[in-house]
Amino acid sequence: MGTTWSVRLVPPSPFDPAVFQAAIEAELARIIALFSHWDPRSELSRLNAAPTGFWAVSEPFWDLLNKAMDLADDTDGAVDPALGALVDLWGFGPPGPRPMNAFGTGPTVPFEEEIAAARALSGWGIVRFNRPARAVQQLGGVKLDLSGIAKGHAVDRVSERLTAMGATHHLVEIGGELRGAGVKPDGQPWWVELQQAPGAPAPRTVAALFDLAVATSGDWVRSFEAHGQTYSHTIDGRTGRPVDKGVASVTVLAETAMYADAMATALTVMGPEEGPAYAAAMGIAAAFVVRTADGLTEVVTPAFAAMLSEDA
Repeated sequence: MGTTWSVRLVPPSPFDPAVFQAAIEAELARIIALFSHWDPRSELSRLNAAPTGFWAVSEPFWDLLNKAMDLADDTDGAVDPALGALVDLWGFGPPGPRPMNAFGTGPTVPFEEEIAAARALSGWGIVRFNRPARAVQQLGGVKLDLSGIAKGHAVDRVSERLTAMGATHHLVEIGGELRGAGVKPDGQPWWVELQQAPGAPAPRTVAALFDLAVATSGDWVRSFEAHGQTYSHTIDGRTGRPVDKGVASVTVLAETAMYADAMATALTVMGPEEGPAYAAAMGIAAAFVVRTADGLTEVVTPAFAAMLSEDA
């Protein structure tokens, strides 16, 4: 996944650290073998490269793809598992960054014709299933990209694996996304500092992850600049372009890391007006950092405010 992981746990009895390490690494290897769009051997990569037709997929792949499609439906495409062609076009996928311009001063920006061509092969609305055969249609050139939820899903899977092994009290972190279960030996919850956009106006903030997960989507994480404009890695499938609505970051607290991961992306795509309204209506605990003419401002939903504790 191109990132790091860490686990803190209250050791069950008996406890062998090597056994737990091996179990965690096996779970992560399984996720990568299914959903990595960077590994050409993964099930997702093989489906993306397949000829036209319906292709049977494994049950875990089928289950997560269906969850992604449900989220796409719920958010009107703000979460979209079929944007791989656009992600690649904008230089955030396996083919690598955008080519440099003729002057060598920075990356190029795709032409309108290129964006239109990639959009024709993108979007959750073109994904078709043969449910009795547990098969997904490849139209030719369509590229699924589950990176918007796969990391959160991996956090959940590791957490569930630890619980099954008797380590019911733990904190799992992958690339800054976390899920806590149970409590620490002193009875305190797993307190974690929340990620914030650089220069965010909010004070240093921590949250108690008592059977709770958190994920943050930020426009500073992966981006490039061309002609004085910054292009972030979050793509809006409805425009075919990186989001540019002034949302610097969105942090979401939820029961699962997969949902927090997906909603952080979705609310970023929705923007500074639609996003907070949607989150408040759905009872989602979310904090937005928005770029305005007067600098960065923070907007939090009532559900998010109720979960926070300021670290003095």
